[in-house]
Amino acid sequence: MTLLGNILWFIFGGFLTTIMWLVVGVLQCITIIGIPVGLQSFKMAKLALAPFGKEIIYSGRADKIILNVIWLILGGLVLALYHALLGLTFLVTLIGIPFGLQYLKMAKLALMPFGATVEPKAKKENTVKS
Repeated sequence: MTLLGNILWFIFGGFLTTIMWLVVGVLQCITIIGIPVGLQSFKMAKLALAPFGKEIIYSGRADKIILNVIWLILGGLVLALYHALLGLTFLVTLIGIPFGLQYLKMAKLALMPFGATVEPKAKKENTVKS
């Protein structure tokens, strides 16, 4: 299901979202000061390429709060609103619910990218207790 979801995601908007994040990352990396912010945009582009089967782990470290506030001021809030609006739009339809949930996951990451890592989702083992 993950592969099919990522293929459909790529066709119906994931490609454009990935391009958007790559462009933002390149523009931010033009200046030396913007390189850390640009690297976070590349993290978002990687997630936007294939979000199904991935989860975001937040470290909760206090030293990343300042970087996340700067990120919000430099455009993170606009990008998070973009993803949230797309997510809510997809959630209106029954078929779009999985895509809407992925956009909302990306909106949360767009709010707090520093201190977050994107990892493959752990597969749950089916164990039967006897």
